[in-house]
Amino acid sequence: MAVKRVGIKEFKDRATQLLASGEPLVVERHGKTIGYYTPIKAPDPVALREAQNAFNEKMEEVARKLGISVEALEDELFGAPPQEVAEENTNASLSAGRL
Repeated sequence: MAVKRVGIKEFKDRATQLLASGEPLVVERHGKTIGYYTPIKAPDPVALREAQNAFNEKMEEVARKLGISVEALEDELFGAPPQEVAEENTNASLSAGRL
């Protein structure tokens, strides 16, 4: 993909059109590069939703095989939220008679 070179004045005057073109830009002032614009591709919402659904199905399958809830599996994989950790520590201390 060719990179388009534009002067700062042209960039200022036509920024909306230049950025909408979706092509990479090199912005120059007096022939010297002062900046780059590299467009990103927005994720395909359909593909993203399909990936999320596949992930959720796999989480449910693994949780079912382990005989635990999806929430318990998430806590094991990603760590319990801070509130739950604090509550578990309090409950453990109460059970041990430490509070």
